[in-house]
Amino acid sequence: MIKLVKRWWNYLTAKGNSEFNERADPKIQLEQAIQEAHDQHRRLKEQAANVIANQKQTEIRLNRAMDELEKISGNAKQAVMMADDAQKNNNQAKVAQYTTAAEAFANRMIGIEQEVEDLKALHIQTTQAADQAKQAVNSNSAILQKKLNERQKLLSQLDQAKMQEQLNKTMASLSETVGDDVPSLDEVRNKIEGRYAKAKGSAELNEASVEGRMLEVEEASRNVEANARLSEIRAQLGLEEASAPTDQVAQAQQAEIQDGPTA
Repeated sequence: MIKLVKRWWNYLTAKGNSEFNERADPKIQLEQAIQEAHDQHRRLKEQAANVIANQKQTEIRLNRAMDELEKISGNAKQAVMMADDAQKNNNQAKVAQYTTAAEAFANRMIGIEQEVEDLKALHIQTTQAADQAKQAVNSNSAILQKKLNERQKLLSQLDQAKMQEQLNKTMASLSETVGDDVPSLDEVRNKIEGRYAKAKGSAELNEASVEGRMLEVEEASRNVEANARLSEIRAQLGLEEASAPTDQVAQAQQAEIQDGPTA
């Protein structure tokens, strides 16, 4: 029963993730991924900073221990020299005091020397860790920069994909009926072409009809009257000879009217 519930829960989880990924905005998901990469880089830098800080603290402790060792070593030498001077002066009390001090300094030197050796080994380890941390930060920085460049490329591709999808949708709608009240482009084109063909056919019929011929005759008569009036004006201006060609045109048009249009 527990296994069945677990399998059912895993199925529902996978289904929910699938539906979420289908409906989620890729641009927002991309920004989330980049933000997560920034957060990881920030956490890595903080960890690297702690490692480097530990290395620096170890280095400080080592330098301080070495300075103290050098100081105690000098004190031990000074105590030995003072004990030797007291021995030369046959001052046994001073000899004992300086010898005790020299032994104390020597014991202290032994402890500090051990501490220095431990700090040297620790310093080597922390230095290696710090170098690795720096390298890790540099490598991750390069990876982050690569992701940022990839983000720009993906955003450009996403914009192109959206534009292409919109273009495909528009092209598809041109050959499909949008709705009951909105015809397709093909339907509108067929309707316009039908009206145009009908208008052209009607015009051809009008040209071949008696009414069409009568209109042609009326227009020719008006042209004859206009030419006659121009001839009168030329005669008044003394341009009778120049009007001869015009008179010939008028006579030809008059003859065409008298003969009638050809069927």
